[in-house]
Amino acid sequence: MSYIKLVYKGYSLTHILALIPARGGSKGIPRKNIKPFAGFPLIAWSIAAGLQAKSVSRVIVTTDDEEIAMVARQWGAEVPFLRPPELAQDRTPDLPVFTHALKWLEEIEGYKPEIVVQLRPTSPIRPSDMVDSAVRILLEHTDADSVRGVVPAAQNPFKMWRFHGYDKPMIPLLKVEGIAEPYNAPRQILPPAYWQTGHIDVTRITTITRKNSLTGNVVYPLVIDPRYTVDIDTPADWSKYEALVYAGGLEMVTPDRRHRRPAPKQVDLMIFDFDGVFTDNRVWTDQDGRESVAASRSDSIRFRELRAKGVELLILSSEPNPVVTARAKKIGVEVIQGIGLQDKGRVMREVLEQKKVKAENVVYVGNDLNDLPCFEVAGWAVAVADAYPEVIQAADYVLTRRGGQGAVREVCELVLKQISA
Repeated sequence: MSYIKLVYKGYSLTHILALIPARGGSKGIPRKNIKPFAGFPLIAWSIAAGLQAKSVSRVIVTTDDEEIAMVARQWGAEVPFLRPPELAQDRTPDLPVFTHALKWLEEIEGYKPEIVVQLRPTSPIRPSDMVDSAVRILLEHTDADSVRGVVPAAQNPFKMWRFHGYDKPMIPLLKVEGIAEPYNAPRQILPPAYWQTGHIDVTRITTITRKNSLTGNVVYPLVIDPRYTVDIDTPADWSKYEALVYAGGLEMVTPDRRHRRPAPKQVDLMIFDFDGVFTDNRVWTDQDGRESVAASRSDSIRFRELRAKGVELLILSSEPNPVVTARAKKIGVEVIQGIGLQDKGRVMREVLEQKKVKAENVVYVGNDLNDLPCFEVAGWAVAVADAYPEVIQAADYVLTRRGGQGAVREVCELVLKQISA
């Protein structure tokens, strides 16, 4: 029996719709709705939130873009229509987009939900119970027009001002009954304020159809842990919030439902792939067949500190190559090479058995598909920033540095910080 049918008689899962608006045009981050975020298309995170909610039966993406529609379908959403271009402009508000979707569904399919859940792609990091919690609040309060996700405001609005020009006086933004000058008052005595996020809105359909509003006048809060506060608008936001995903510590909805493991407190062995990790994956070959690669000198700077803390270092490379041998000798790292593309996982297990090292105390750093078997063995799987998409999806942590451009040093410093904490 479903959650909604069990607790709230008269409500059926067929009447709760999750709707995800995702237009094709984006000035700040081109094609952002399908750009990979922490290994998955950005829109996939919102689709997952709808699909994994117990209270939602349909997840529909409203878009004007064929490519977004294709990606959305790949991740499990329905895209039964494309919205018209005039409803996909920079300044198009949400209300006409939702009105169009609901009208299409009723006229073409005869489908009339009672509740609609809005999941904006730009707030992808959500607690696992967020959608069901918001729906529950709406159903528990018969007077509610909608429920909106909010977090404690980082800036106090009672200390804000209306600005009318450099040569004109400012006017306080808000007044507080009983406090003559709230902008001069201690923060502790001012009313608490909350900031609306883009994570979720849950609205009764009657609020949209009868009140011509996405919220109505009676809006109940879903108070969200401020650690989940995410609103991606710029490239800087993108990398900042990807780091939040990779850092771990937050229980969140993910497209693959896989829990990303934190770095182990004890690290006995770090194993590195060579090509694409120590190098940028390019190779120069002269007329005699001699190869050369480019690597970062700074990658080995932290090796001595790691060894002093009892961490062994090892390079595991598929291809036998004098370049690998020479570089490993130069930086003083043990190397095993000439491993078949399908055998790295098996060889890694044999190494751990020989060295009597527990897998949970091993860090593996890779970039390509043949590293995936090693990811399954290691206690912490790390991918360089430019690793293949499948590798990034499987990683516990993705570095900000690319292979051959400081990735090795970055992961060494992360491990040193972790084991020294």
